[in-house]
Amino acid sequence: MNARRRTVLTAGAAGAAALVTGCGSSGDESGGGDASGTPTASDTASPGTSPDASPGGEELAATSDIPVGGGTIFKERKVVVTQPEEGEFKAFSAVCAHAQCLVSTVSDGTINCPCHGSKFSITDAAVEAGPATRPLPAEQITVSGGAIRLG
Repeated sequence: MNARRRTVLTAGAAGAAALVTGCGSSGDESGGGDASGTPTASDTASPGTSPDASPGGEELAATSDIPVGGGTIFKERKVVVTQPEEGEFKAFSAVCAHAQCLVSTVSDGTINCPCHGSKFSITDAAVEAGPATRPLPAEQITVSGGAIRLG
């Protein structure tokens, strides 16, 4: 085997080893569960909502500010909060999965991106119309005492 080929193979093997080591888990990192591997409340919550009634982070809005069957976009926080049915609140990233534009409106059961016309369901942010091929990522919110909080 010539020296150049051996050098390339050695470098490739070292890179692969570094990748595997970097992607591995030592078990002592916080991944949302406790050290016993038992899921925490945030692991078992449905996407977009927190199961506890304690206040979360920054208050986004009052529950009465989010229309039933619609939603509100918080451009400064890059979050959209929807209320698909009375008392059911969901939160998603307001950044379109297609070209990273901010969505601009919520109407007729969809979250709408102005850049290329992608539309996402207010229920689960699934793509209703492309060109986007991925849903909007869920954001964590807490609903308590008539307030919707991010986090």
